[in-house]
Amino acid sequence: MSLRADAPATETEVRRFSRAERWVHRTTAALMGVCVLTAACLYIPELAELVGRRALVVTVHEWAGLALPVPVLAGLASRAFRGDLRLLNRFGPHDRVWLRAALRRDRRHAARPAGKFNAGQKIYAAWIAGATLVMLGTGLIMWFTHLTPLVWRTSATFVHDWLALTIGIVLAGHIGMALADPEARRGMRTGSVSGEWAEREHPLWWR
Repeated sequence: MSLRADAPATETEVRRFSRAERWVHRTTAALMGVCVLTAACLYIPELAELVGRRALVVTVHEWAGLALPVPVLAGLASRAFRGDLRLLNRFGPHDRVWLRAALRRDRRHAARPAGKFNAGQKIYAAWIAGATLVMLGTGLIMWFTHLTPLVWRTSATFVHDWLALTIGIVLAGHIGMALADPEARRGMRTGSVSGEWAEREHPLWWR
């Protein structure tokens, strides 16, 4: 965290993400976007007819999916990234308070205590990580058809297709929440946020 201790919160800049963390996020987002767009071109008839070249779309989809874990694995070389992974993996009493307030639709900041990441962000990170691994596993089964029996391939296709739809919906929600919070987007774009935002949205991290 980088700040000037003698400055008021409205003037203080807080260092939120390192350059490595921002590149992991951007690269992962780009690969996920390619996966979602190519999947849409494969499963929505209107888009399939518009784009054509199905074999090329399939190839791009497969390699983008295979590359999806690479940015995270490369990010493990960064101490800051590893530190944030540890924070995302810890669920404390204040996170349960945050969740109860969210379920009650209590939007008061005092009712939603959060560290560097709030409970919703932690749940999203865990879910998308697990979903990505499932998509990778089922995708490999579908790709290398000669290595598994028919029942495995059928089951993998079913899971892959429906989980892809779920991921699309969850990602749309994630993007919608990001669009509603310009300061959070600035933190991911530049690495810094205002002290006022940090104090309001993540008081346990700021303090």
